[in-house]
Amino acid sequence: MGAIARIAVLGAGSWGSALAALLARGGLDVRLWGRRGDALARRPDGELENTRYLPGIALPGSIRFGEDLAEAVSGVDTVLVSVPSHAFAETLHHLAPLLTDSLTGLAWATKGFEAGSGDFLHEVADRLLGGALPKAVVTGPTFAKEVALGLPSAVTVHSDDDAFAQRMAKALHGPQFRAYSGNDIRGAELGGAMKNVLAVATGICDGMQLGLNARAGLITRGLNEMLRLNLCLGGRAETLIGLAGLGDLVLTCTGDLSRNRRLGLALGRGVPIDEAVAEIGQVVESIQTANEVMRLAARFDLDLPIASRVQAVLLGETTPADGLRALLARDQKPEYPAGLGLG
Repeated sequence: MGAIARIAVLGAGSWGSALAALLARGGLDVRLWGRRGDALARRPDGELENTRYLPGIALPGSIRFGEDLAEAVSGVDTVLVSVPSHAFAETLHHLAPLLTDSLTGLAWATKGFEAGSGDFLHEVADRLLGGALPKAVVTGPTFAKEVALGLPSAVTVHSDDDAFAQRMAKALHGPQFRAYSGNDIRGAELGGAMKNVLAVATGICDGMQLGLNARAGLITRGLNEMLRLNLCLGGRAETLIGLAGLGDLVLTCTGDLSRNRRLGLALGRGVPIDEAVAEIGQVVESIQTANEVMRLAARFDLDLPIASRVQAVLLGETTPADGLRALLARDQKPEYPAGLGLG
């Protein structure tokens, strides 16, 4: 099967627009679909601009943008979904009757779980579109603004279909954008979702001005929690010490372009959660994701002290200060009593 040539990107937010720009700069025929007709505007120089989410950044004028989903996916060989996790199932539901034999694969750059069920997104995709269509997740340490600007970045593409993972990675790969591939789709999705919860923890830490030592400790022990949960789910440790786990975790925990980190910063300064979310003005995935992470932990009777304290803070069951005291009061123990990923 040949290389990807025509692709529809579903979701014209910051990340979808950035990915559409990346793919168009790589020479692909790109259609960008979004619900807001005014999301993209034509600039005097002929380029496009997402005035709502990526103001001031020129996007390739070759991108074809529209609100008609059927038109966007007509004749494409690949669909790349980039909508918030709460809209993922709805988007695939509308996509399902539009699938044709020309489509050779579906990928998504969405991070999180399905709201309510807690299902991984590949499980949602299999349920709504069937298991025969090749599917992949695109994930890693990437802020949309930097990708749109053409700054160096890297992602990993994981799929149960190695050939499709490699085709998708090749379509994304370019002079300023490295794309790797793998086949641990569940582990890659867990890393992309769970890092948002841990970013709230480090944001709270920095909002309380607890210092760089505390931040580094939270990131490291947070990675430990990711590793242990992934192991219970049947994933591989190397997935989470790569771009899908450690890379995304470090970026989201330290970069102020992260909405989840900014939420934590506000909470650490004493801002009520409703005010903090309103100020950010975009979807903050960690609020729903924390509940799903702890639901998974309960399934395996797994203790995740950082994630559980973040959930309690987000639910208003404890304050950031009390959550910190609970973490510091835990008993001394070996760092990895039973090997990598088990401590």
